[in-house]
Amino acid sequence: MGACVEPTHFATSLDLGSPQPLLATDVDAAMAYPPLAPGHVLRPAGGSPVRLVSSPHKAAGGDDEHPDRHELSGSRYYLRHLRAVEEPPARDPRDEGTADAWVERSPSLLRLTGRHPFNAEPPLPLLTRHGFVTPAPLHYVRNHGAVPRADWTTWTVEVTGLVRRPARLAMADLAGGFRALELPVTLACSSGRRKEQNMARKTLGFNWGPGAVSTSVWRGAPLRDVLRRCGGVEHGARYVCFEGADDLPGGGGGGCTYGTSIALKRDMDPTMDVMLAYMQNGGPLLPDHGFPVRLIVPGCTAGRMVKWLRRIVVTTTESDNYYHYRDNRFLPSHVDVKLADAEGWWYKPEYVINELNVNSVITTPGHGDILPINAATTQSAYAVRGFAYSGAGKKVTRVEVTLNGGETWLLCALDHPEKPTKFGKYWCWCFWSVDVEVADLLASREIAVRAWDQSLNTQPENLTWNLMARSNTPMAARGRPLFLYCDALSDSDHNHPRFGRE
Repeated sequence: MGACVEPTHFATSLDLGSPQPLLATDVDAAMAYPPLAPGHVLRPAGGSPVRLVSSPHKAAGGDDEHPDRHELSGSRYYLRHLRAVEEPPARDPRDEGTADAWVERSPSLLRLTGRHPFNAEPPLPLLTRHGFVTPAPLHYVRNHGAVPRADWTTWTVEVTGLVRRPARLAMADLAGGFRALELPVTLACSSGRRKEQNMARKTLGFNWGPGAVSTSVWRGAPLRDVLRRCGGVEHGARYVCFEGADDLPGGGGGGCTYGTSIALKRDMDPTMDVMLAYMQNGGPLLPDHGFPVRLIVPGCTAGRMVKWLRRIVVTTTESDNYYHYRDNRFLPSHVDVKLADAEGWWYKPEYVINELNVNSVITTPGHGDILPINAATTQSAYAVRGFAYSGAGKKVTRVEVTLNGGETWLLCALDHPEKPTKFGKYWCWCFWSVDVEVADLLASREIAVRAWDQSLNTQPENLTWNLMARSNTPMAARGRPLFLYCDALSDSDHNHPRFGRE
């Protein structure tokens, strides 16, 4: 459940009493940060402690009702269940000679784009082993270029355009001058499962698997409060544009940052929980995840959530940033690169992706899983498991599995660790499971799953190929486990390491 916290009572600011600044290089990615409270001290690796102190002034611009302590305990509950990572982050030799050589990263992440830029997802078994909250070092990463080096003490976010009082906010302002919003949010790349489309026909993108989804507890300043602090918006304002600090090639000429825009009505809607996040899972953002501040837009594709946020511009029109138009578009299947350029398909508003659509993933059985077959196992059940999520704050209400190509469906049990927000929104994934008879598995060719949300949106049977392989959410299929007939094997053979995961 999301918690809105008035600084006078609960919110905290970062007090950098030491002359040594907190740099992105100092953040200790290896530790699972505990919940932060006034007086708590973070001890980043190689840097000075960062003490959290109660803000002495009341937040400006916030008129939402006070939360009760039950709401506050919700985020703390999620963080108490956060588990430490198996392999601490470290500098990767593969980053040597690149602009990211200073960044510490989890060795467990699967690199998808070679040395640079860094794009990676966690292995599914590891992702699901950690449950509802993903440790920050294991959170999937989407970078378009080098990670900017950042200094908390000097970083500012400019708010300009159609606001009545333009401002430049320091991190101390964001962390201590506004009521804090803290809640769990699942981030998902709209290119998740792109590998499936590339196997059917090559697209423009690299092979994201099903692991391009993660959940963190984010804490930040509500964007609507920030805009109201700036006196509100002028007549005619319709969009809010966001720009990061990364230095990117853009259309090839260089000198471009990552930017995008969101409709103003979403940003100002208190039910949408849009925030400028400066904490992830109880600690500072990691460099790969936008230190010191990033945008979080629950229920939307993560492509809207600009990292290393530097500039906010309120405008009458959408962002004109290269990446706003050349990314996160679901073009018709007949459109290739040549046609998209010639006919301006990139700029047609009908094909922009904002809110996530419903999706599901099978995590058990995993690829290469082996199920021994003998007199005992054929009389038992096998648990098929996975996760599902939707967008726009919609709750996943049903998940079904088929073993016979959709002729019949098995209804799954759902586990929703997330409590809805006070506005009834669900911003996170849920987990599903169903027991199937091993004899039915033996007769099947594959396992397929589909999820439904509260608006009765569900997943199509087949994928829809598109140039950027976006929003690939057909029913997720997984080959059945490998079967080993082992009645004739000795007891010692049954303990062979092949009985489990290949």
